[in-house]
Amino acid sequence: MSGFTADELSAAFARFEATTEACAATGDWNAWAEQFTVDADYIEHAMGTMKGREEIRPWIAKTMGSFPGNHMVAFPSLWHVCDPSTARVICEIDNPMRDPGDGSRVSATNITILTYAGDGQWSCEEDVYNPLEFGKAALTWCVRAEATGQITPEARRWMETTGAFFR
Repeated sequence: MSGFTADELSAAFARFEATTEACAATGDWNAWAEQFTVDADYIEHAMGTMKGREEIRPWIAKTMGSFPGNHMVAFPSLWHVCDPSTARVICEIDNPMRDPGDGSRVSATNITILTYAGDGQWSCEEDVYNPLEFGKAALTWCVRAEATGQITPEARRWMETTGAFFR
């Protein structure tokens, strides 16, 4: 047993979600990074493993400060389970992008595994997803936003370079 109850894990996860939403709303991801222990691991299968809060902080700021991350408007969990025996919360996170101008919804999901360290801190996060699905979602957003005249210069550059890979 980890020493944490399912209720404790659920409450910590609720704080994690609230902090994530606040950071998404402001674009300042420092409070999000502060939720991790100084020696935390962040395992991101497409980008590698960040070691420690001070590697996580610039990575999340860059990721969420550039396309497609900066066009994602929320990160709600669709479901979550708490496993007190491992101090983990496992969930599916939705990553919806802002309206491309036609009222449609473009999104992709990932599975996140969080390991709780206590005192509102997480010692590990692992994100499991298909990068091709995220790329296809970003390209879909670009095509729709271009058709409505809502594409941003940054998204256009992404579509013209990286987006070609996802066609």
